[in-house]
Amino acid sequence: MALEETSPNPLRAAQQEIRKAVQALNLDPIVADLLSEPQRFVEVSFPVKMDDGSTRVFKGYRSQHNNALGPFKGGIRFHPEVNADEVKALSIWMSLKCAVLGLPLGGGKGGVKCNPKELSRRELEELSRAYVRSIAQVIGPEKDVPAPDVYTNPQVMAWMADEFSSLNGYNTFGVITGKPLEIGGSAGRSEATGRGCVFAIREACARLSIPLQNATVAVQGFGNAGSVVARLLHEMGARIIAVTDSTGGAYRSEGIDPISLLEFKQQTGSVKGAPGTTPLSNEQLFALECDIIIPAALENAITAAVAEDIRARIIAEAANGPTTPEADKILEDKGVLVIPDILANAGGVTVSYFEWVQNLTNYYWTEEEVNRRLEEMMVRAFQDVYQMHLDKKVSMRDAAYMVAVNRIAGAMKVRGWV
Repeated sequence: MALEETSPNPLRAAQQEIRKAVQALNLDPIVADLLSEPQRFVEVSFPVKMDDGSTRVFKGYRSQHNNALGPFKGGIRFHPEVNADEVKALSIWMSLKCAVLGLPLGGGKGGVKCNPKELSRRELEELSRAYVRSIAQVIGPEKDVPAPDVYTNPQVMAWMADEFSSLNGYNTFGVITGKPLEIGGSAGRSEATGRGCVFAIREACARLSIPLQNATVAVQGFGNAGSVVARLLHEMGARIIAVTDSTGGAYRSEGIDPISLLEFKQQTGSVKGAPGTTPLSNEQLFALECDIIIPAALENAITAAVAEDIRARIIAEAANGPTTPEADKILEDKGVLVIPDILANAGGVTVSYFEWVQNLTNYYWTEEEVNRRLEEMMVRAFQDVYQMHLDKKVSMRDAAYMVAVNRIAGAMKVRGWV
């Protein structure tokens, strides 16, 4: 296996990024020490009664990284590979993502080591409720506000919010975001990640004098984020020339209608074989001559070998961690503008923040208002990162980390932590 394709320890990677930003900003090294570990890490074990009458014990985690700016915030994932270091690293990245957007929140992350695909609906509900009971003392609207993540969804969040409310004796919907609309979810949340990414892409195109009208776009990953980005860019006049998913790909130089493509995928389970298109691999997609590539699938999709072939001018990371460090350096040397994940896909946590605010005030906004506020925050965040990129002559990724670390460090300083 090539060196860049190995999976580095995510916690070590996050810590290295923190130290690099602290050094670039000439901050006190104590800032890096404080930001390299979570303020609190909770590990729990809890029993769940299974459908066959047996009892299984599950292990769960909650990492609360830093609350200098506000309550901890971050998703809960149900996955068989969940482990302590991964959860800690993800909580660090959530702190940075909230800070780069200017949200009054800190980073948190949670997880349960399980395979939800093997659980019945009743078992999944029992697991969700048992996990909340085990961490109930450390979460709450003013303490730590979880959200959905890998293999969790609005229904799981509804069970968790209900369990926490039952424990408190009154409705406490603000404890969780990503809920169904019926119990305090926010309009616009389902499209927020993709919509936020599009705002960032629009701003990047303006800086590089790339007209969005007829700009050529390739999308790797056609799930929630990828399909929304494709549709919105198509509506803005861009030409979607290639799309891949986990089963294959579709290419058409004249452009693909993403709405028709989504309907085809819903019918067949794949974008491969869509009428009027030719098959395409991920490797071929990344090597296309186009203006914008959007990795919207899994981490480490762009390795050093893939980066060598990239001819796009902008990479917008709708996925988390799609570019390896080795590939990052190659793209920077080639002059490709990478909109990093902690900026490009921060629309989701931004609208989660809006949901939390609406829960606390018990006043709910229209989808138009949510989208307008999201646009304002994404544009301002892009401007802040791009200005740091210019001022410090660093990559957009380094600039984003520097903006975020600087904000957290400032809050820690005025609070007397450093």
